[in-house]
Amino acid sequence: MSDHYQTLGVERDASQQDIKRAYNRLARELHPDHNPSAEAEERFKQVNHAYDVLSSADKRSAYDRGDVGGPGGANMGFDFGDIFSQFFGGGGQRQGPIPRRQPGQDSLLRLNLTLDDVMFGVHKEVRVQTAVLCETCNGSCVAEGTREEQCDICGGSGHVQRQMRSLLGNVVTTQPCQSCRGHGTTIPHPCPGCDGHGRVRSEQVIPVDVPAGVDTGLRIQMPGKGEVGEAGGPAGTLHLEVNVKHHDVFSRDGDDILGTLEVSLPDAMLGVSSRIDALDGPVDVTVKAGVMAGDIITVADRGVTKLRGSGRGDLRLAVQLMTPQRLDHKTEALVKDLRKRLGSSSPQLSKFQQGLFARLRDRFFG
Repeated sequence: MSDHYQTLGVERDASQQDIKRAYNRLARELHPDHNPSAEAEERFKQVNHAYDVLSSADKRSAYDRGDVGGPGGANMGFDFGDIFSQFFGGGGQRQGPIPRRQPGQDSLLRLNLTLDDVMFGVHKEVRVQTAVLCETCNGSCVAEGTREEQCDICGGSGHVQRQMRSLLGNVVTTQPCQSCRGHGTTIPHPCPGCDGHGRVRSEQVIPVDVPAGVDTGLRIQMPGKGEVGEAGGPAGTLHLEVNVKHHDVFSRDGDDILGTLEVSLPDAMLGVSSRIDALDGPVDVTVKAGVMAGDIITVADRGVTKLRGSGRGDLRLAVQLMTPQRLDHKTEALVKDLRKRLGSSSPQLSKFQQGLFARLRDRFFG
């Protein structure tokens, strides 16, 4: 094994500054981008390893004492580095630098909608705090008139080799360069607008066309509207999670709209036609004579527009009979006379029926 001082071309009493200068000169000379020969690549590995040992005060001291493989070092006449490197990251082909430009992260935002919004769809504008492309450097990360420079420590490879001592010999591992963080290049003059990241935080207004028929929990995906990545990398996806807010009058069951229709006792007995205000405008409703509490009056095609397919759901109204709480003497006498004429019986139990009212109550107040 060659002497590390000879590999770098310095004396054994060379200062750290002399060692660094020698390494930088050899790294530029032997780097594969400038010297692609096999011999230069092998020397480049040796130079990196020698600098890794001599640039560390502790490793250099141990090396000078003969505690590290080399002249005077105890390497037992063989080296198991090739075997151990398969487990510690040093084997196989030499890893390349990590790209500075990275894809952006996805974003998740809640989109609050009303029942009116989802009837036919709606156009919205949402505000989101996100990472956008830096307009100063357009994602290059460097100040105007400057550029990235090759890392002097790893020579542009993005990785450096470390030597560990084990019971069976020397183990050489490959790790990301701490100086350039594995990128192979450094930014001496970062962009003042983004501090060398190629992106900045900003509030964006994003237009959204919400389709009809969406419901709570559904997610609208908008590719390219998420965060811009480091160094101007492609933006992620913006996910809008739909939340349909509670309505004071109507509820929803799939594509149907549910409501409660209050009907007086005389109208329930005699029948009546009326015009009510639905979510999408006035609608004519006919209450047939003899209607019972809990009966359902259905108005076709006045529900929510279907998200998939065509057409709309229905408007379903549950009848709720309104019993007067107070009667004047004349009205009370008329009702008593009516009871005699109808021959009504005393209240009694009948078969239990689960009406729509219980489900409506659960949806409104549950």
